[in-house]
Amino acid sequence: MNRIAMKLRLVSAAVFVLMLGAAAFSQDAPAGQTPPQGPAIHNRGGYGGGFGGRGILGTVTEAAADHYIIKTDSGESYVVHFSVNTRILKQTVQHRGEGGQGGGNPPQAIKPTDIKVGDAISAMGEVDAAAKSVGAILIVQVDPERAKQMREAQANYGKTWLMGKVTAINDTKVILLGSVDNAVHSFVADENTSFRKHREPITLADVQVGDIVRAEGAVKDGVFVATSVNAMGMPTGGMPTLPRDAAPAPQTSAPQTK
Repeated sequence: MNRIAMKLRLVSAAVFVLMLGAAAFSQDAPAGQTPPQGPAIHNRGGYGGGFGGRGILGTVTEAAADHYIIKTDSGESYVVHFSVNTRILKQTVQHRGEGGQGGGNPPQAIKPTDIKVGDAISAMGEVDAAAKSVGAILIVQVDPERAKQMREAQANYGKTWLMGKVTAINDTKVILLGSVDNAVHSFVADENTSFRKHREPITLADVQVGDIVRAEGAVKDGVFVATSVNAMGMPTGGMPTLPRDAAPAPQTSAPQTK
C-alpha cells in the first residue's frame, strides 16, 4: 500500500473511530468524570455496520449534483461520489457541558446541496487511491472545531490515548489491535490506573480478550502507562485469535508518525 493510501486509511479510521467510537465511551463515563475527548455522535451501533470501511477527511473545493471534490490534509484532491443511497449527515455543533452527561448531540440528515465549498466533510466508502475517488456510503459535514479536534486527537493517538481490541493480557500489560491504525499497541497498568465498564468500577482482571478498550495516559520510558481505562463488551463478529496469556505479539509503545 503506498504512502498516500496508507495516510488516507489512517485518517479514515481516526475520523470514524473518534466520531462514533468516542460517543460509546462517553455514555459509559461515570457521573462527575469528564468523558474521553473527541467529537461525539450518539450512535453506539455506528453507520453502515461498523468501522471496516475506508474514507477520507477533507475540505470541499467543488460541490456538484452527484459529487464533491475535496482537498485532504496532504494536499491531494479526491472526488467523492454520492447517490440517493448515500447517507448525508450534519454533525451538530455542541459546546462543552451541553447535551447532559456525556455530551453529544445526534447527527441531522441534510440534503447534498447543504454542503458548500469550504466545508469540512468526512466521506466513508471505497477509496480508489489510483483514481483519487471515493464511492461514499456515508458523508458527514463536520463542524470546523470538531474537525480540528479530530486532527489533534489523531496526532495524539499512542501518545495520550489508545483505543482498540484486546488481543492478549500478560500480567499488567494489555496488548491491543489499534482501532485507528490496525497496528499492535500495548499499555501497562499500575497501582494508579482506574478501570471502568458501563460506569461501574472494575479491575484489570475483569478485562477480557476481545473487549474494546480506550486507555488514557502517557508514554514513559517508551512504555504507554494508562491512568484510566474504559472497557466495552466484546463486539459482534467474535473474538480475536490470540488467547489470554498468549505470548505477546510484537508491540510498539508509541506508533510512528505516518
